[in-house]
Amino acid sequence: MKLLYFNDYRLGVLKGESVVDVTSVVQNVPHTGPGNLIIGVIERWPELRNSLEKASTGSGVPVAQVKIRPPLPKPVNVDCMAVNYMEDGTRKEAAPINAFHKSPGCIVGHGDTVVLPDIALSIFEGEAELAVVIGKRAKQVPASRAMEHVFGYVNFIDGSARDATTLGNSFYQVKSRDTFAPIGPYLVTADEVRDPHKLQVRLWVNGVLKQNYNTDDMANKISRCIEWISGIHDLEPGDILATGTNHRGLSALQNGDTVELEIDGLGRLTVKIRDELNRTWARETRLERELKGLKGYTPQLSGKYAKA
Repeated sequence: MKLLYFNDYRLGVLKGESVVDVTSVVQNVPHTGPGNLIIGVIERWPELRNSLEKASTGSGVPVAQVKIRPPLPKPVNVDCMAVNYMEDGTRKEAAPINAFHKSPGCIVGHGDTVVLPDIALSIFEGEAELAVVIGKRAKQVPASRAMEHVFGYVNFIDGSARDATTLGNSFYQVKSRDTFAPIGPYLVTADEVRDPHKLQVRLWVNGVLKQNYNTDDMANKISRCIEWISGIHDLEPGDILATGTNHRGLSALQNGDTVELEIDGLGRLTVKIRDELNRTWARETRLERELKGLKGYTPQLSGKYAKA
């Protein structure tokens, strides 16, 4: 099933090109807003699923005529795996398993805008990632049981203001800024994804394909990621676990850009980029820069904070 919020956070099920309003089915789920409503739906999925499936056979409205909202507006945790791909075999061995927290307040949805902050940085990049949505509380879960805790999957862009080092606590400054976690356009339940480790991930900038990789390149598989993180802190229903990216296709995102992320079966997430400083970088990817024998990030060409 494909679940989404639309308009004033009505809960819908996507059927082809139409969205069917199923809000009435979940109105008795205790909640104070859309954030914990969808968490409540996930927690009560076994008892709600049949009713939602039945309701979704009703008439809908064209999805193109509604405003799509983030499907998970306020998860308890947003955990992101770090350096979790083999980079098309260019890494001789997997990096030590690692992750970081991203503030749930960073989340925006399909059609929204990512805003670049007025700070000194080397480059702004958006990492195309498959994100796992947790279905039931996970505490010290072994890898052999980890997939039992997966509710579904969603597209995720990990916004990164690289080298925001003059501000102190740099990694938090790099990753956890407002609008730096676009997700959507909808949440896909796990039964619709045959193998999450065999999905093609594609990201376009202004119609130009930049990232194009398969999740089979993931170093630490989803079960291992859940095992490791749930050994550090509990994962709650509705939590987001972003599984990392293949960095080779990353490039500078800048003012006016349209960014589109599509993962097999998960729809296409589209966001805009706004930078009121109108800073510019070359359009090269990390791989293109590497093939030229160049090191480091693509240098800023113009605008505030550009180096002479």
